[in-house]
Amino acid sequence: MRLQNYFKNNIYANRGMTLENDINQTNEYYNNNNIALVYKKPTPIRVVQVEYPKNKIREAYFNEPSTLDYTGIYKGKYLEFDAKETQSKTSFPIANIHKHQLEHIKKVIYYGGISYLIVRFTNLNQTFLLLGRDLIHFLEASTRKSIPLDYFKEKGYLIETKYAPRLDYIKIIDKIIEIKEVKK
Repeated sequence: MRLQNYFKNNIYANRGMTLENDINQTNEYYNNNNIALVYKKPTPIRVVQVEYPKNKIREAYFNEPSTLDYTGIYKGKYLEFDAKETQSKTSFPIANIHKHQLEHIKKVIYYGGISYLIVRFTNLNQTFLLLGRDLIHFLEASTRKSIPLDYFKEKGYLIETKYAPRLDYIKIIDKIIEIKEVKK
């Protein structure tokens, strides 16, 4: 029984997978199965010094602040989102979202794209998709320094973790597209 509890607590609950790894596996599954094309955007850097012949970068700097982590297309809809994790069991710190990222989310929404955050509460093993419009609404209506877990439960969508795809967030995007179509 003790060994069984060890495996339960250390393998299943703490798989050692980061949110980004889970999303990358999911995106690979979507691409391989012709469901959606979503990829992680590279962070723009300026290389200053390279060690040859190893081609090893010795010094580099960020060119500009990056926007959001992932971009893609699904059913003709432009997607752009960021992945965030928190150790908190009660809220997500707003400081984890940069001002330039919020401005970018607003622009994606303005131009008709679907923008959102995927936020994992690591200590609860719960992952949510929160639409950009709900994120912006919260920030405009509140003076809090964090977004309560209850807001994610009320306005967000819980993403089930499974084998393949790891985090099937496209199921949620389908619901969002359907809701937008009904409103037209």
